[in-house]
Amino acid sequence: MNAERTDASNGPGTTPSGASPRVAVVTGAGSGIGRSVALELLASGWSVALAGRRTETLEETAALAAAGSGARDDAVIRVRTDVSRPEDVTALFSRVAARFGRLDLLFNNAGTFGPGGVPVEELPYDAWRHVVDTNLNGAFLCAQAAFRQMKEQDPQGGRIINNGSISAHAPRPNSVAYTATKHALTGLTKSLSLDGRPYRIAVGQIDIGNAATDMTARMQSGILQANGQLASEPVMDVADVARTVRHMAELPLEANVQFATVLATNMPYVGRG
Repeated sequence: MNAERTDASNGPGTTPSGASPRVAVVTGAGSGIGRSVALELLASGWSVALAGRRTETLEETAALAAAGSGARDDAVIRVRTDVSRPEDVTALFSRVAARFGRLDLLFNNAGTFGPGGVPVEELPYDAWRHVVDTNLNGAFLCAQAAFRQMKEQDPQGGRIINNGSISAHAPRPNSVAYTATKHALTGLTKSLSLDGRPYRIAVGQIDIGNAATDMTARMQSGILQANGQLASEPVMDVADVARTVRHMAELPLEANVQFATVLATNMPYVGRG
């Protein structure tokens, strides 16, 4: 790969000549962390493929980018994608290749918590399977497609950042499906990181705790703790997560943040339980 392309001194989002922006795929880009990361990348000059299950929320993300940072319309594509469906994932990465010609970053973010507060003995198999299909199988399918494109493109290489979770380290009560998939995602990250070395594909993971999104709104109203009590937990601005992802994304491929943990400072994680 042309080492100049990944020189951090070239500025965010651009190649050394400034001829073409770097290209990212962000899954789950219609809300929450995915939307925030997509907006951060677009504001920094990246071209971004917004992927998600609902077209209307992808359109909202694109509109926010245009209004907030003046992102060019030709820098954004919206691709309705269910990451658990192999044909959707194939179509997503085919669109990216056809539109932008290469791929520099996959932010593997799409995920679901599943039914909240359901004891393991009462969790329906269909609910378990939905979480596994989205959080683990979907992450694998997207990483596989990105891996293929990054390996074959010229210049070769790119970066994959998987969205893990604090639950990749320690579970919450009644979260067996979510926690199991996030632990598995760590194995996926490590294996891809090793397998990507010969092809200049850097793979890392960001583990996030209590970023303020719709998914974490219940943290502030009270959530079940390991001791059986309900407690309100602090949250952090999701924009702080987005800036961390962008920092990881814009490192030269000779450097990699293997694992990063970003969490609300006072959340009950260190020593929780």
